[in-house]
Amino acid sequence: TVFDTSRERYPLQFNIGKGAVIAGFEQAVVGMKVGEAKTVIIPVDQAYGPRREKMVVTMDRGQLPVDLNPAVGQRLEMTQADDRNILVTVTAVTDTTMTLDANHPLSGKELIFDIELVKIL
Repeated sequence: TVFDTSRERYPLQFNIGKGAVIAGFEQAVVGMKVGEAKTVIIPVDQAYGPRREKMVVTMDRGQLPVDLNPAVGQRLEMTQADDRNILVTVTAVTDTTMTLDANHPLSGKELIFDIELVKIL
């Protein structure tokens, strides 16, 4: 499944060493020359990490705003006790509960990238 592409828009631009892209992608680009293209397989530990079941929680819908009508697949932003915001995906909904998954949607997955280095700034 293609989850993203920049072929029809501007190329992805990032600074090496700043952590703006996953580690495996950054490592794959290091040493490439302008005009070079390659396909790389990025293992789970260099992508979004393993899927963690402790990041899946079921909560009482009474804890939610009354006007929130959650649907499976919906992405929500939640504020944690330490005031950090996280994105979660609704994975199940009943009349009284809903299950939220804070794992990145690509966690636990090996990723394949087709990379072409078009310019070094």
